[in-house]
Order: sequence, then structure tokens, then C-alpha cells
Amino acid sequence: MTGPADGPGRLSPGSATSTAAAFDAFVEANPRATYLQLAAWGTVKAPNGWRSRLVDVPLPQAGRIGARVLLRRPGPLPWTFAYAPRGPIAEPWTADVLAAFTDAARRALGAGLPRGALLRIDPEIEAGGPLDVDGATGAALRALGWQPAPEIQPSVTRIVDLRADEAALWADLRAKWRQYVNRARARGVTVEDAGEGGLADFVAIMAETERRTGTAMRAGSAYRDLWAAFAPAGRARLLLARGPAGDAQAGLLLVRCGRRVVEPYGGMTAAGAESRANYLVKWEAIRSARTAGAVSYDMWGLVHPGIRQFKEGFGGREVRFIGGWELVLDRLGAGVYRLAERRSRHQPALTAASATRAGAEEVP
Repeated sequence: MTGPADGPGRLSPGSATSTAAAFDAFVEANPRATYLQLAAWGTVKAPNGWRSRLVDVPLPQAGRIGARVLLRRPGPLPWTFAYAPRGPIAEPWTADVLAAFTDAARRALGAGLPRGALLRIDPEIEAGGPLDVDGATGAALRALGWQPAPEIQPSVTRIVDLRADEAALWADLRAKWRQYVNRARARGVTVEDAGEGGLADFVAIMAETERRTGTAMRAGSAYRDLWAAFAPAGRARLLLARGPAGDAQAGLLLVRCGRRVVEPYGGMTAAGAESRANYLVKWEAIRSARTAGAVSYDMWGLVHPGIRQFKEGFGGREVRFIGGWELVLDRLGAGVYRLAERRSRHQPALTAASATRAGAEEVP
């Protein structure tokens, strides 16, 4: 079954709206639940010219595989470029199931006008993990015509297992990191669930992070759009660390999907670096995510050695995913896209959002 997830018209069985809601429920129930596969993410990306389409394949015996695909037609080109961030989602994850998705994607995206040029995916399948023993996933994808592709989402991250008790999570922090958390508290830094009212302070923190590090950050509207899309269903949180005078010194914008929490955006001020507010706010994010019933906390990307070292101090486990893969739907269109991508490697035309590679985290 394929069709538009959020646009007008009907899908069989049920309406587009009911099908979109059902797929969201399927995503949230999956162990690899990711907010980038929820309908709300398509809403966030719409102002940037992306459309959302659902490629959803219920399996004859049991199971399901699908992806919410972002589509964009750059400029006057007669092709559409497709990207399924952190997709597809499948249960079970097998070669036969991947074959069913590949066939459905070819039919749904490779026909009509504008014709699809290529489809990129980057599923959260751990390289060499239980679902990729001896590179089984890569071998299956290659056999189906997929090719390795440049990553869009970060392929290496650090994930904290929140099923441990709080004392064990605290003990998993490096000793120096625990000292920094306690130092921030001793200096009067507090952390609050700021809600929508804290967005202006968060935008200011990110702007200072950009000035201080010289790295381009998202526009303030991007954080507000994400909040508007995810907060009404209780999937977004904004944590702010404030100094004794009430000044916002560090912040994390968190998104939850199912029982998983991701920290896609964060930053700190110079005062926050001095007070160690960034250590306290991250610890509180991990601790409170566990209290709220989440089972994993994803620190979202280890984009350079400094960030890797900072995140390592909070425990957890480094995870490397199988990376990006692409399926050619039209050879000429794919060739044109690849040429354009090589010419602008710092800002690929297909990237669903610019990276924020300083201060704390990033999200495409």
C-alpha cells in the first residue's frame, strides 16, 4: 500500500489521515522508533519545500515495513529527490521484507511526473549488530540494487540505556563529569522544563553558540517549527539551565518517539561554559528521561573529537549504524543529482536540514 501520507485523497483501507496515524503508531511501537519517521517531521520540513509521502507495506503473513519519504524537486529539474530519514522502519527486519519495500518504493516513487531520481535511506540498524550479522543488511541491500551513499544523518552516535537505575546511570558518568555537575549546582545553576515560553532564550543561546564557535546554526524559526509540530502530543521538551540571576546559560531541545529520547539541538553561552551548566543540563536530561519512562537516550551524533569526548563522559555506548544507501529510480536524474552534490558537498541539495555541528548536537 502506498500513497500520500498527509495530503488529500484516500488510501485503502481508510483515509490518508487514519493511515498516517496508524503508521505513526507502528513507528512508536518499534524498538528503533524515530521521530524523523513521524508525520510531524513532514510538517516541520514543509516550509523548506519538502513534501511527505508514505510508502507502507503490510506483509501478507505477518509484519510490516514502511517509510515516510520526504520529496523535493529542486529548481526547474524534471526529477524529484526522495529521502527517508532514519527509515525504513520494519518488523521483522529480514531480506525478504527489504525486498518488499524496495519493490513498493520503485512503484510509488519511480513513476509519474515529476519522476523520482533516487531514494536515500539511513535506517537505524547497528553495523555488525544483531540485525546485521556479518554485514547481512548491506549484502541484502546490494542484492536488491541499493548502493552505499553519503550519510545525511550522523552514522555514529552515543546511546544511554535508561533501564538501569538512577544510581547506576550516575556512576556511569566519569568522575570529573560528576564533579562538574555538582560544581554547577554549587554555583546556583538550576534546570527547568521551560516549555514554549523558553524558546526565545533557547534561540538566543544558539545564536551565541554560533557567534562563539563560528559554525552556522539553524534559524530560530526551525526550533519554533519543531516545537509546534511535536509539543502538542507531548513529544518535545525544552530544558534550560539558568544561573543564579536567572540568565539562560545552556539548553537542550529534546524529542521523544515511543520510549526513545533524542537530543537533536543544544548549545551553551560563555557563562554556561564557565559554570558547567552544559554538564548539569545534560545529566538532568538523561535522568528525567528515565523518570518519564524512556528506555534509551540518544546523544545524536559524534561529529568531531571534542563533542565525542564530551558525550563519552556521560556513559552509554557508542553505536555505529550502517550509514546511507540509495536506490536509483532514474539513471539520468540520479546522475544529475550526484553531480550537483559533488559540487556542493558542504550543503547537499538533498539534505533535509542544515547541520549544527558546534556546541552540542545536530539534526537533519
